[in-house]
Amino acid sequence: MYRGFRTIVRVVSVVSFAGQILGGERCASSPRFTRGVTPTPKTTHQSAPKHPRARNHASVQMTTGVASYYGPGFHGRQTANGERFDQYAATAAHRTLPFGTRVRVTNLNNGKSVVVRINDRGPFKRGRIIDLSVGAARQIDMIGPGTARVRLEVLP
Repeated sequence: MYRGFRTIVRVVSVVSFAGQILGGERCASSPRFTRGVTPTPKTTHQSAPKHPRARNHASVQMTTGVASYYGPGFHGRQTANGERFDQYAATAAHRTLPFGTRVRVTNLNNGKSVVVRINDRGPFKRGRIIDLSVGAARQIDMIGPGTARVRLEVLP
């Protein structure tokens, strides 16, 4: 049975290849078989992200969720963008925002806010939207509880 199936696949492949060479049916979307036909221009509408986790950064202009902080075990180590991590600087890790993006993080429990720069990737725990450095977490009084509900605003 298996040998017969492989033979059929080979025959179909050879026949379709021979049909293309001898001028049989051609794939209309293939550029090498569209003689004299001008391709239609592609529309420039905004489509949905290809990957389920990929996000359109315009939709992340303002969002709310849970933030956490990290620092002591990573101080001095290399971040995802190549610089050394300083746990006392106002930096943060985000999954999708470009490196260097400035974000205002507001603690929704007390109204305090801090502006951080994205320089790393994370958080890697489900349900979190941003990881702040210890310095940034201290400015919005997040050190005691460890996590907090926050609002993120991407700054221009």
